[in-house]
Amino acid sequence: MLINIHGAKCIGIDAVPVTVEVDITTGIGIHLVGLADVAVKESLLRTITALQSMGFRIPGKKIVINLAPADMHKKGSGYDVPIALGIIAASEQRRLPLLEEFMVMGELGLDGTVREVPGALPTVELAARNGLRGCILPLQSALEAVEYEDIDVYGVETLEDVLRVLASDEPCEDLLARNRMKTQAGGHILCAKDFGTMDFSEIIGQEAAKRGVEIAAAGSHNVILIGAPGSGKSSLAKAMVGILPPMSLEESLQTSKIYSVAGKGNASGGLMRQRPFRAPHYSASVAALIGGGSDNIMPGEISLAHNGILFIDEFCEAPKKVLEVLRGPMEDRKVTISRLKSKVEYPSDFMLVAATNPCPCGYYGEGDRCTCTPSRRLAYLSKLSGPIMDRIDIQLWMHPIDARRLVERRKGESSAVIAERVLRARQIQKERFKNDGIFCNSGMNNRLIEKYCPLDGPCKALMEKIIGRMGLSARACSRILKLARTIADLEEAPDITTGHISEAAGYRFLDKQGIEF
Repeated sequence: MLINIHGAKCIGIDAVPVTVEVDITTGIGIHLVGLADVAVKESLLRTITALQSMGFRIPGKKIVINLAPADMHKKGSGYDVPIALGIIAASEQRRLPLLEEFMVMGELGLDGTVREVPGALPTVELAARNGLRGCILPLQSALEAVEYEDIDVYGVETLEDVLRVLASDEPCEDLLARNRMKTQAGGHILCAKDFGTMDFSEIIGQEAAKRGVEIAAAGSHNVILIGAPGSGKSSLAKAMVGILPPMSLEESLQTSKIYSVAGKGNASGGLMRQRPFRAPHYSASVAALIGGGSDNIMPGEISLAHNGILFIDEFCEAPKKVLEVLRGPMEDRKVTISRLKSKVEYPSDFMLVAATNPCPCGYYGEGDRCTCTPSRRLAYLSKLSGPIMDRIDIQLWMHPIDARRLVERRKGESSAVIAERVLRARQIQKERFKNDGIFCNSGMNNRLIEKYCPLDGPCKALMEKIIGRMGLSARACSRILKLARTIADLEEAPDITTGHISEAAGYRFLDKQGIEF
């Protein structure tokens, strides 16, 4: 008897259908085919042991299990439950009339428990797109998809729960993920992890840097903080989390799918609402940053920072090869990872926040404290290549706070006040780009810059003067216009003025021709 069970495999942040075919005929042995990896092949022993522990018998016949399509590699332990269901149904030990109306994924424990698997969100999305009645997933995985309303998502803890749903002998409302979410969290959809960073009011001084960081947050612009040790670079970068607005539903869905595929879904249930903040160490490898793998290509830090912040401290200490791989994703807002037999594309629309010292000793520009030679300083900052600096909109130099202000500890604006201004600017951009497929000013291409950043006569004259004096590239000019548009949005001004352009150009001091370190 041939049985078909709907499953899925994630490729990037999308899922493709995998059909688990189980056939029991005259013969002997259990055969698994369909380009399965070691984890899938080991599932036979796990599945058989789990079935026996639950009182099911293993037929003494030939059992053929095929994972279709046969020319696509299958990885992971998520096919345990579909294989178990196929054996049960094909041997007619249970009647499962709804088996072909559900998509089922999950790992089996030896006692019949069902454990979570990655990729719940793309799997549920695929099931809804294919018109299936519902999707059965492990409880923790199902809670990630609790906000999907187009399809019933069941969260199960044991194989017996799965059989209950598929047998249709009794209502299973108690197993629906949305009902289990209400039971566990009182109906409140929890946000992603709160990072608990310091408030802007706790950072003494640095008003100019705070202004630059506020502009960066308002338009999702890349920013680099340069300064001596102890000047507050890391604290200011981490405090940015507190002024970023919550993600929209579309942004939240994109980011949540990336985390779901990576097996890092929202453990509290529901979609992620807090923008991600990723802070890899500067010694991270290229694969750790952009993603990688062989048959199962996983997202890296730049994709996990999608719609959020990628913070790299000690930027100039990182290997130059690692820094240069950021160039493509910073411009294209996506990363394509190619292998011999596969190619996967992940979104990577992140805001880069880099922090570095100005020289190896860290004190260049602070009186006579620097002990580095000009050649050492030049070699240190040479890692900030032209292509990288072209892609960084805001360059901030931070000096240590003087003793008087440090002792007074006079507080400035709180993160809540700054966040309100940032939110208003983001709402202006959301309305502006509602038909353009982007969310922030930093995502504008040349066509959109021409449409939304028109310049009058004085602004054009000022831009020509700035380009000639600073020797800017075409990309740098475009980024000045994007930044000027964000500054205007913070002031809720309809048009860009010369003041906005002057402030935007002032944040690119490293681009000046002939600058010496």
